Parts: sequence; structure tokens; C-alpha cells
Amino acid sequence: MQGTAADIIKRAMINVDAALRESDLDAKVVMQVHDELVVEVAESQVDALSELLRSNMESAADLSVKLVVDIGVGSNWDEAH
Repeated sequence: MQGTAADIIKRAMINVDAALRESDLDAKVVMQVHDELVVEVAESQVDALSELLRSNMESAADLSVKLVVDIGVGSNWDEAH
């Protein structure tokens, strides 16, 4: 199970990176923590980035159950939780 989760987050990171390169967003993935991606973005672009993250991460794997992405926002990792 842990190996599958690791593969899914890696696929999600690749999808998100490609989507960010194609977008007009000024955002970058800073790091991965377990099953989370930490991304820096301007406050004015948070909503657009959230939609991009949700769609790309939820489609990272074709499973019989839906992948659900929770998004937290804050000026640091602690606030985002």
C-alpha cells in the first residue's frame, strides 16, 4: 500500500509540474511531505492554483475509489494545516 501511495504522489508531482509549466501561474512546487505537495504562489492566484492542483492530483491514478485532495492555505506549512 505504501509503495502504491508513493507512486501516486510521484505521478501527481509530474502532472502538477507539467500543468504549472503550461499555465500563467507564478507558482512552484517547493517540496513533498509524505502525500502532500507544498507550493508557493501569490495570494491573488491561490484559487486558480487550488483548482489546478485538485484536478491534476485527483487524476494521478485510475482507481475504483475516488482520490480526494484537501487543500490548505497559509503563509507557512503549519498555518496551512
